[in-house]
Amino acid sequence: MTDRRVTLAVTFVVAFCSIAYELVYSELLTVFFGGTVLRYSITIGLYMFSLGIGSVLSAQLGEPESNFLRTEVYLAIAGPVGAMAIIGINSLPPVSVPGAGALILGLSHVPILVVGVLSGFEVPLLTDLVEDREDTVFASLGRLYPRRIVRGILTVFFTVGKPDERSFSEVLGVDYLGGLAGTVVYALVLYPRFGLVVSVFALGLLNALAALGFAAWTFSGATRTLSRPTAGKWRALLLVGLLLTGTYGGLIGHPNAVDRAVTTTYLERTIEREFPEGVASVDTRSYDTTPYQTVLTYERELEGHAGTETCLHLDRAIQFCDTWVDSYHSGLVDVPMTTFDDPSSVDVLLVGGGDYIAVDHLRQYNASVDQVDIDGEFLEMAREREFFRQYNDEAYEYDRLNTTTEDAFTYLEATDETYDLILLDIPGVRSDETLSLYSTEFYSLLRDHLSDEGLVVSWVYTSGDHPTHSKVYANTVREAGFDRYLPYYVYDDLDGDTELEPGERFYVLSDGPTPEPALQRAESDYIHKNAETFETWQWRSLPSYRGVEPNNVFRPNYDIIVD
Repeated sequence: MTDRRVTLAVTFVVAFCSIAYELVYSELLTVFFGGTVLRYSITIGLYMFSLGIGSVLSAQLGEPESNFLRTEVYLAIAGPVGAMAIIGINSLPPVSVPGAGALILGLSHVPILVVGVLSGFEVPLLTDLVEDREDTVFASLGRLYPRRIVRGILTVFFTVGKPDERSFSEVLGVDYLGGLAGTVVYALVLYPRFGLVVSVFALGLLNALAALGFAAWTFSGATRTLSRPTAGKWRALLLVGLLLTGTYGGLIGHPNAVDRAVTTTYLERTIEREFPEGVASVDTRSYDTTPYQTVLTYERELEGHAGTETCLHLDRAIQFCDTWVDSYHSGLVDVPMTTFDDPSSVDVLLVGGGDYIAVDHLRQYNASVDQVDIDGEFLEMAREREFFRQYNDEAYEYDRLNTTTEDAFTYLEATDETYDLILLDIPGVRSDETLSLYSTEFYSLLRDHLSDEGLVVSWVYTSGDHPTHSKVYANTVREAGFDRYLPYYVYDDLDGDTELEPGERFYVLSDGPTPEPALQRAESDYIHKNAETFETWQWRSLPSYRGVEPNNVFRPNYDIIVD
């Protein structure tokens, strides 16, 4: 162990943490404001800008050992606090003040700048600490490449001189290597396994350990070139570092409890804010994360309603409540199934539907079902947990069901199967993650896998509540080759006044056939009880809107996203 090797190791760790903090911030901003490409682009730009500011300001700093330790302690604080600040700012009750939205957006980007400026201090300070070139791991790696060949190639394009023996290039190289490691480990390990909240505390712990390790080396007596500060000068910093290490270590030791406490509190407040103040009260029953989504079940009590209702929330959108779970699936499954004379001969593709409730409805018709859902962990929950089993009646054991855990896009590109009915039981387009499921390319694949008399059915957002989305959606589906649609609502007593109101909206899409549902064929008590609420069946031509671009995979129209 040498000063140089210790310092370069710390360089690697701090670069790892700094870039990973920014990735956490990018993802949080995407959750709150949407637009993955926009949020990540702005974050990268602000981070690079603030790195430059920090590098310039570092010229005013002296005592590199002391200031480097301070920087690491400050980063260990600023990184996790910044993430909590973004969550806290966006959890505040809405304020009807001009410019409030822009202020919240601006404040949410401040942590990017803080971490960037502090990170900008690091390379100049570390360069001052690494003065004399020694035989290091990184330098040894540098000798593995064929220098003569590389210099020969460089000579073609550049003027090549004597190799630089200064430490700056080595420190910068290790810094970039740490940045690469941070992005890869965050994307492949931290975020998928622990989620945003626990990941940011793990990064804070790593930052604090790097600071304490650096301090321990300088006090150990083994150091040859680093100055050894007095214990009194660093006492406060060391105390803070120890407190941070203990705090973050304790939090990471209970990752599920930490993630649940922070996330469910935020989600409960978010759901309550969907109603006028004081109208809704939400209490979490269970919370889980999978590699693809958050799964929240909760009890919701609404003022003026009798009793409570239990609901399922996936990511940013409600999926169903027990008061209308039957009407939703009757609309999605039972209505279109009645368009077929012999339902048992129907080949169905169910996209999504990981709760198996749609499968239970299809089982009543003895239809052949291929189901494709990307989230294997959610499928497992639906098989094991009583909350789901009370609705799906163990439909996952249906002998005519074939479930594939795969991305629907990939599945459709690979399969040669054709289907009489394709049901889309998928999340709403609330973020970039589901954009592809609302693209022309996806609907073109659906159309390619329909039989001659095939139909596609999906729930849709109402045009009255989301006019911009509806226009983009119509043009997207029309460009894919669908030219007719059959719209209908399912009705429920949504406000507890015993009167039925329109609930979920559905479209049956077709590129040719226009069958009408015969509700008397339905294997659904809901349909028979509420048959009179359905409108007169009327197939319509899909509208075409001028000046509205469809949503394509490589030319996304972000107006299709519903905030």
